[in-house]
Amino acid sequence: MHSLQSLRSAHPAILVLDAASSRIQAGLLSADQNDPWAQFQGDAGLGVFACIEQLGCDLRTVDAFLFCEGPGSILGIRTVAMAIRTWQSIRPRPAYSYRSLELVAHALAPEKRNLRVFADARRETWHVVNVAADGTVSPLTRIPHSDLHGDIVMPENFRNWTAIPSNTRTVPYDLAPLLAATASVPLFTHTPAPDAFSYETPQYVTWSPKIHRAPV
Repeated sequence: MHSLQSLRSAHPAILVLDAASSRIQAGLLSADQNDPWAQFQGDAGLGVFACIEQLGCDLRTVDAFLFCEGPGSILGIRTVAMAIRTWQSIRPRPAYSYRSLELVAHALAPEKRNLRVFADARRETWHVVNVAADGTVSPLTRIPHSDLHGDIVMPENFRNWTAIPSNTRTVPYDLAPLLAATASVPLFTHTPAPDAFSYETPQYVTWSPKIHRAPV
């Protein structure tokens, strides 16, 4: 695992892309830390490239990529992952992934305790990261709808398919301050094949084709 501080030292120009929420965000991190940021509200297929254009980013000068692997919008995350894999095929460069809820939880931990940061995991389940009373942040886990209780917060602009509890509070999902607040925390994983985070390896079922016949 790597911290943002260590990645800045290793790579002079880092492109950050995050499409986990409905607000696409991109940033160009440089050694002088005078980092420009861009955002786009809407479809990730347009937003990713609109943000890069806003930044005036020449992809040939990028030394590494940071991207959110989830939880969040699977379509948005896979759009970013596909773009990074394409750019890596043109010129090999490392990519590092981070997880949205862990980023938020670590940013909140110095001031907020006994807290749960959550996002929709579909099928009446939730992705959850816990901030304990001592500020310890738990690994990402998944729980059933009935187990989501206590002081709970959801990052803003995250989509949900299950009705969220009435006591839910939203917290900003703004990458620039979140990354600044967690610069020394090892949140980034070297990811040779960028893709969306998944708890399970996909299972494929084989079947034998049969010719459809009218019943006898």
